[in-house]
Amino acid sequence: MTPVSIIAIYVLLWVISAFCVMPFGLRTPAEAGTEAEMVPGQADSAPVNFNGWRVALRATVLALILFALFYANYLYGWVDVSDLDFFGDAKKFPLGY
Repeated sequence: MTPVSIIAIYVLLWVISAFCVMPFGLRTPAEAGTEAEMVPGQADSAPVNFNGWRVALRATVLALILFALFYANYLYGWVDVSDLDFFGDAKKFPLGY
């Protein structure tokens, strides 16, 4: 696996992880009890306690774990293409494995 592939796969996993961890810990003005401080036109679902650094840190940790599992699978071959052949069509499309 080339370094460019490693970086590309990690970045992809990081973006997916960021969207997965983003909603955790957020509170709306109704949940926080600060409805009186809302500005006209503000969405009711807008979070009052968003912290981008916390999301980035959580996404980094999750992406590192997912990438470590991906790379270990790449090295040791725990799950192969033939393991994901649910319909028996793998012989129609030889991939050289």
